[in-house]
Amino acid sequence: MPTCRRKRVVLTEPSEALLQAAGTDPNRQVFYLYETGEIFETYEAYAARMSFYKLKQFQCEVTGKSGLDYFQAVESERQEARTMHHRFSEPLKPAVLKAVQWQVMGRLDHLVEAVYERFKDRYFQSERVVVDLTGTKYYARVEKVYPPKYSADVGARDAYKEVPLSSTTSLDEDAPHVIGGDLKIPTKEANIQDNPALYFYWVHIIELEKDKSHEKKQGGSKNAEKDNAIGSLMEVQCGMMSRDRLSFSKSILRRFIRDCVDREAAVASPWTVKPSIAKRYGLESIMPEETRKGVETIKKGEIDKRKKVWEDKEGPPTKKQKKMTPAQEERGESLLSEKREREAREKLEKQKQAKEEAERLAAEKKKKKPVRYPTEDLDVRLGDKDKKAGIKVQRPHANRDLPFNETPGAFEAFLMAWNFLVVYGQPLHLSSFTLDEFEHALRHTLTDPPCALLAEVHSTLVYNLRTVVFQRHSALVSLMRVHEEALEEGNDEDVLLGIPFDELTAAMADVGNNWERVPLRHTEGREGWEDALVGMLKDHATVTNFPRLREILTRLLFAPEPRIDTSSESPSSSRVSTPESAPLSQRSVPAERYYALPPKDKIAILSFMCNLAISSKAIHAHMESCEEQLTALRKEKIDVNRLKKQHLEEMSTLKDEAKDDPATKNGVDQDVVMHDVSDLSDVSEGGSETPSNANGKKNSARQKELRLKAATTAHAKQREAARAKQASVKQALSDHRRLDEEVNKLERRLEGIEREFRKLLGAVRVKALGRDRFYNRVWWFDGMGSASLVGSGGVAQYGTGRLFIQGPSEFDKELLDQRKDEDIDGRRKGEEGESGVLGPGDWAVYSDLEEASISSSSKFDSAHLDEYVAWLNVKGHRETALKTALTKWWVHITAGIRRRIADVNVNARLPEARRSARTKVGYDITREPYMMWVNRRAVTSS
Repeated sequence: MPTCRRKRVVLTEPSEALLQAAGTDPNRQVFYLYETGEIFETYEAYAARMSFYKLKQFQCEVTGKSGLDYFQAVESERQEARTMHHRFSEPLKPAVLKAVQWQVMGRLDHLVEAVYERFKDRYFQSERVVVDLTGTKYYARVEKVYPPKYSADVGARDAYKEVPLSSTTSLDEDAPHVIGGDLKIPTKEANIQDNPALYFYWVHIIELEKDKSHEKKQGGSKNAEKDNAIGSLMEVQCGMMSRDRLSFSKSILRRFIRDCVDREAAVASPWTVKPSIAKRYGLESIMPEETRKGVETIKKGEIDKRKKVWEDKEGPPTKKQKKMTPAQEERGESLLSEKREREAREKLEKQKQAKEEAERLAAEKKKKKPVRYPTEDLDVRLGDKDKKAGIKVQRPHANRDLPFNETPGAFEAFLMAWNFLVVYGQPLHLSSFTLDEFEHALRHTLTDPPCALLAEVHSTLVYNLRTVVFQRHSALVSLMRVHEEALEEGNDEDVLLGIPFDELTAAMADVGNNWERVPLRHTEGREGWEDALVGMLKDHATVTNFPRLREILTRLLFAPEPRIDTSSESPSSSRVSTPESAPLSQRSVPAERYYALPPKDKIAILSFMCNLAISSKAIHAHMESCEEQLTALRKEKIDVNRLKKQHLEEMSTLKDEAKDDPATKNGVDQDVVMHDVSDLSDVSEGGSETPSNANGKKNSARQKELRLKAATTAHAKQREAARAKQASVKQALSDHRRLDEEVNKLERRLEGIEREFRKLLGAVRVKALGRDRFYNRVWWFDGMGSASLVGSGGVAQYGTGRLFIQGPSEFDKELLDQRKDEDIDGRRKGEEGESGVLGPGDWAVYSDLEEASISSSSKFDSAHLDEYVAWLNVKGHRETALKTALTKWWVHITAGIRRRIADVNVNARLPEARRSARTKVGYDITREPYMMWVNRRAVTSS
């Protein structure tokens, strides 16, 4: 049985209610665990038990292997049991199990020791043994066993020699080792009554135990003698016999007994053979009365022994006291109560002292233990030294004035839709655009001129959703189901925005019926995309996946009574301005009504379409392509880094050579010149001292000439070597400059790889830059998918041009609430500010730098990204990773923010002035950046 934390795993028994239900309700549904046979009433109980079994904390009881799950431990035990039963001698099994049945022994080791001592010299018929014949060992099989009564009668033993071995004789009726195998009889007495040394065995020699190398060198007579012994029948005794250690030893005997027997947990409980094994080997499973009485006697003696030990430890019982008077009893009770109160006070005082001592030791230990940074961010506190060093205590205020943030969840859906459209611009055939352009496009309310950005976005999504499986008239079926529920509740007048349900369904039947086939051509301005949008909603949307379905369809298909404003004669005066709550009364067409939708409805439509488009084949194929390109980029990055490291090592070697060469060259030239001058002067002086000797003078002149020639040659060689060395130095410097340029190219390539990696990774999964100490997520969406961080000519590009802060999730909020030892809410207010604390679902933004803030009339002049980065503390794990990511992309983040600030400054107008200017003659709205956007990736053939 596998163990868990040194305890056996007990299988779960069915509950009493379940057992009763088996008789009353046999068809009741239950959960059955096939591997263990356990039955559970609920799936939760089944799953909890299965999860427990899957934990890697179980241990095989046989081999001691740990780190297994329950099923692996069971399989390990079964495998070891199969191996052990195969090795253990089969004829020996019944005798051993009969010997251990009903034995009372405290430890299994003692039982194993007793069985081993009884059976190590006792052998049984058909058992495989090892026989030692004059120093040569053979494998043999026991054919006959002669009890001690045949030990002195050789003739009686030989009388059975001619009998076939397979036949049954009276000798087979005498069971061997009956007394010796009974553990109830003491060992000495058993050996006297059933001496194993008096047993004789007929064994059949099978083969040599093994071929020893020294025996191969002996003569042929020895080998012939061995060959003659194999196959013969011999009479031997226990002194010449033994068993193979792989089939009989204390360790394998212990494993065999532990696998076959069991014992209750009570004191002095007997070892009992498992019923299935006892039945297999013909052993008694019911304890005989005599044995039961003996076991009870032993158990009673053990209990009395423990009781006596306990009484000796506690002391003898007190003598019986005489009966006291009432006054004595009252006095004794008062003394006893005083004693109890005193003991209680002393106990409380000791507990208080122990608690104070433990707190003191814990404080000292905590004080002495050095803190290793980085650590958990919430464990980092700023000290006076950090504050004096200029580290900011409070996070700079982040701007919470975000687009469409007045409606809960609208900004997040708006941001998600923009990110999807930009990231998957390539498979959607859609050029990238900024978040500001997307915001202004959603706020566009004029039907003339129409917004090309909205037309392209919706048309590409409609084309994409044609490849997604849909159910015809799913919106109508869903709305009718809701309508029927309303009628059942007694709402006879099912009216929304002044339009009854029947009138809405009638209007839906006439719009967008062939949306999956109608062409939306780019050259024609995507004419008809509004009707195709309604058709898409009719076949893809339901009340479940699009809760605002009925309201949006009503606004797209119906219009209120027109209100003509005669006070203005502007070209846009034909546009009807209707509030959101105005009742609708007359039919209209989606092409006229879409631009009158509130931004939250437009965002809801785009968010719904993006969620559907993510499952399309084009998007999936693009994601798989991005994964392949990411793998190729990883390999290229490894190769580029390897080449860069190689170039840097070569540059270091060349730099060292260039430093050493000039000094060597100067030293050699000076030594050579000084040596030549001294030699020549010595020669000339020596020649002038002997003018009378002609031969000597001639020899001296000749020597002088030879020396001068040798010196000139040596000097020329030195100069040539110096020139060669100088050329080598110049070549080394040239190689160093070349390698430096190569390294610069490789670094630029690595930067390009990082940008490409970000673009491709953004198409697979969008990840935050990191989290701060309070689990606020920091998002930067630029440079992902089809967008780029650097344009042609190295010009910075941006998508959002901002850094977004998202509040902690619900799970992160639970982690914060688990820190009971400190006031997290108070700390957040102190370090984030009263208005800076973000909850789940809240967003804020950092949109400019300290050195590049825009005009005071704009909403971007209060958030400073530099101050936020300075507020991050690198002593915490999360903020260290966040600051590393910000540092990595800092150049591109700041360049995008500056570029956006410049664009905003160019096009900055107050919202009120902009709206009023649209009603004036001469204002050209087509000059707005979002109206000038062109889809350069559009497929013109569509």
